[in-house]
Amino acid sequence: MHNFLPIAYFQNQFVSFESANISIATHALHYGTGAFGGLRGIPDPETDQQILLFRLDRHCQRLSSSAKFLNYNLPADKIEQIIIEFVQKNQPQTSFYIRPFVYTSDLGIAPRLHNIQKDFFVYGLELGDYLSPDGINCRISSWHRQEDRSLPLRGKISGAYITSSLAKTEAVESGFDEAILLNSQGKVCEASGMNIFVVRNGQLITPGFDQDILEGITRDSVLTIAKDLGIEIIERPVDKTELLIADEVFLSGTAAKITPVKRIENYHLPEQKPITEKLREKLTAITENRDSNYQHWVYKVKI
Repeated sequence: MHNFLPIAYFQNQFVSFESANISIATHALHYGTGAFGGLRGIPDPETDQQILLFRLDRHCQRLSSSAKFLNYNLPADKIEQIIIEFVQKNQPQTSFYIRPFVYTSDLGIAPRLHNIQKDFFVYGLELGDYLSPDGINCRISSWHRQEDRSLPLRGKISGAYITSSLAKTEAVESGFDEAILLNSQGKVCEASGMNIFVVRNGQLITPGFDQDILEGITRDSVLTIAKDLGIEIIERPVDKTELLIADEVFLSGTAAKITPVKRIENYHLPEQKPITEKLREKLTAITENRDSNYQHWVYKVKI
């Protein structure tokens, strides 16, 4: 049961969440012609007068770029302005998640992106831990990640998430928490909605952009933090067998934050995860505005 924030942005105005409804004939509902973002916010632990949003500018830039794949010009600064006002109107009292969404809003049946109306809405919900912070068990999915030559994987296109949905359900219904997808070349790609990192011999290894991964904002944050901490970073193709003998494996994403992996298939990973914990502690401190070196990543909304 989700606790949705009471106010949504819908059809160019702020309305109650309950009244923000679309028609069953909405084009995007039938063809997956939408794109979404997702960012976290928390009440400032130091004062009840402001909300902290993590990397608001990057999230708005990515959604603006995703909208371009839909033939929709939606400037990042407009998205940012609406999200700020959305937070001010809702004044959340606990950790929450914001879901901005762009989509083809016309009523029709022809699959296309030209000569069709687009729109943009924002809603939010209270959200704590998406996955267990104590660690999760993963399986290798029988479903493979799509290729960029068939889908614009640089954007969070809603239709692409049928693969993530199939993989997630397959994992859960077979006794696991999460799925790890391979790409069309059989290399490790990402989880159902998170990027993946492997630690071996003190090195932090992750698939690069040429492996059909999403350009994750939390992923980018982890890489920046790791570099600043002096951890060696390698972006390269990763084989499935590397996961099974890794010193540490963790997933990263806006909802998942940094989530350690305890087991992959029937292979148990070491209980001690020093690099994962170091990165997670640092990221938590940053999102709570407790690290002066990364304050530019935290946008403060006065309420």
